[in-house]
Amino acid sequence: MRAERTTVRRQGPRRVLAGVVLALSGVTLQACSASVPDARPAAEALAAALGSGDFTAVPLAPDAPAPDELAATRTAVVDGLGRATATVDVGDVEVAEDELTATAPLEVTWDLPWVEQDWTYTATAQLVRDEEDEEQPWRARWALSLLAPDLTTGESLTLVRRPAERGAVLGQGGTPLVEKRPVSRIGIDKQRLAETGGDADAAARGLATALGMDPEAYAQRVASAGPQAFVEAIVVRAGDASYDLVALGDLPGVNLVPDELPLALTRTFARAILGTVGDATAEIVEASDGEVVAGDKAGLSGLQRQYDTQLRGTPGVVVTAVGQSGAERVLLDVPPVDGEPLQTSIDPALQQRAEDVIGALVPASAIVAVRPSTGEVLAAANGPGSGGLSTATVGQYAPGSTFKVVSALAYLRGGLTPESAVSCLPSITVDGRTFQNFPGYPAAALGDVPFRTAFANSCNTAFIAARDLAADGGLLAAARSLGLEPAAELGFPAFLGTVPDDASATAHAASVIGQGEVLASPLGMATVAASVAAGRTVVPILVTPGADSAAPDGAVSDAPSDDATTLPPATPLTAPEAEALRTMMRAVVTEGGAGLLADLPGEPVLAKTGTAQFGTDADLRNHAWMIAIQGDLAVAVFVGEGDYGSTTAGPLLEAFLAG
Repeated sequence: MRAERTTVRRQGPRRVLAGVVLALSGVTLQACSASVPDARPAAEALAAALGSGDFTAVPLAPDAPAPDELAATRTAVVDGLGRATATVDVGDVEVAEDELTATAPLEVTWDLPWVEQDWTYTATAQLVRDEEDEEQPWRARWALSLLAPDLTTGESLTLVRRPAERGAVLGQGGTPLVEKRPVSRIGIDKQRLAETGGDADAAARGLATALGMDPEAYAQRVASAGPQAFVEAIVVRAGDASYDLVALGDLPGVNLVPDELPLALTRTFARAILGTVGDATAEIVEASDGEVVAGDKAGLSGLQRQYDTQLRGTPGVVVTAVGQSGAERVLLDVPPVDGEPLQTSIDPALQQRAEDVIGALVPASAIVAVRPSTGEVLAAANGPGSGGLSTATVGQYAPGSTFKVVSALAYLRGGLTPESAVSCLPSITVDGRTFQNFPGYPAAALGDVPFRTAFANSCNTAFIAARDLAADGGLLAAARSLGLEPAAELGFPAFLGTVPDDASATAHAASVIGQGEVLASPLGMATVAASVAAGRTVVPILVTPGADSAAPDGAVSDAPSDDATTLPPATPLTAPEAEALRTMMRAVVTEGGAGLLADLPGEPVLAKTGTAQFGTDADLRNHAWMIAIQGDLAVAVFVGEGDYGSTTAGPLLEAFLAG
């Protein structure tokens, strides 16, 4: 007879579970006489036992080991596969011509952790007939090969994970910004100390002192580690002149372990944006749903964290049969798939130049450079005073008079031209609040002057007097036309700017001169300059994710807020509007506060200075800004606390462009 074959398979998503779970299919018997009992129950019982480890219900042949021995053998063999799971399909059961023996092919499929590829093989179960036993007429013979192909006595299975090579982070022209570079892991080797009879506590304190670390904290870490542990204190990149590796290596108990880590060009190079890579934290391991394990390298911050899935790739696995002598047979080798590089727009030379220019500043500071023709962010440098925060891309500050580029666009749309006459008074009062020009405002630029002149010399009173031209949402519309888009989704943590579209009279007066509730980042103001240069609304681009990569890993979201999604479509910037703004920005260099940029080599420089006051009346301080255009380059310079835009940010911008 021939019974219909059925298969029972796993339901629902693949899950990595402890132990081995086998699902059984039905059995098909070879045509035979009606008097031959069905061999399927014996094959099913054996397959179930291979999955559960409980052989008590298996009808075993007389020469088979006892059920408890088989359970112990199975555990010893498959325990090294860890959390792998398996399914077994029982193929056609064939009864021999003598009707006393039968074979059942077992099609085994192992679902291995970390990889998509399964491990599959076929084992053959041998069945023998007991003509005198009516209840269990067929019995299963035991063979080690039921557990793995060609398994021999003493062999056990192991599953080894092979991490993938992490993808590089690339800059302009495919230049590697972050790639594997040699490092030295410096720490106390407790095994070495034990061999020499050294004092671990004294050695730990000595190393910590030499490195400028907290001796007590490091000594406690060393004390709590195992007797043979290497307790890392610091990782130093090759060639770092800040550390004398020879002297450190001569300290008692200190070991220098060579290694490689994904590192940027220098220790500080674009660190706040690119982020860092290190040992995966417990939180990262837990959140990865098994894709990351302890000991893996993972992105800990910045783009490395946000695009960790793309960069880390997919690990491989090796399944081996290991004999008692240590000899190994490879049963399956799934190679890892290396991580996909992350392409950024950063120009290494411009980025380093920007970092050099602001590298000694104490306050928070930033330089951002954007290519207007493409929107590519070529540099986004943060000074040491930013304390690890990316001031360049997520800082939120009042932009001061650099924002007058936005207000000027609103006024152009309200009917002014660069040559229109406006009134620049020494002061102006709005609802009881008096606004003045900056100290030392040139007297020659007071009175009725062309709008271009008021812009070039940054006349606060003229801009406040014309504020009604930017009413009814006109200021916000102009800001969005120049790229200050509050709803921007850029693929990396970023803030461009926010502008109130409904404010009181005094708040609106403050807004048109870049104070009050107006906020922008250096990236946002560089985007404003880039839009003027390009003659269209520019959207900044920093990263180009891989085509097959998953969504960013969500360390920081730049999704628009509920309020932002209600905004209407932005009004495009027109070429005539941009040309008028360029004319006025050039006047800032030729007749206004950015004269130090007039003699720079290359194409003419267009600029706008900015100073924004913050703090209390008793402790009033200034943010210093300057934005500029030169050819196909738009730049914003920001210093968190300085004198004025022209005197603090201006020389920094000059140094950057002169480079």
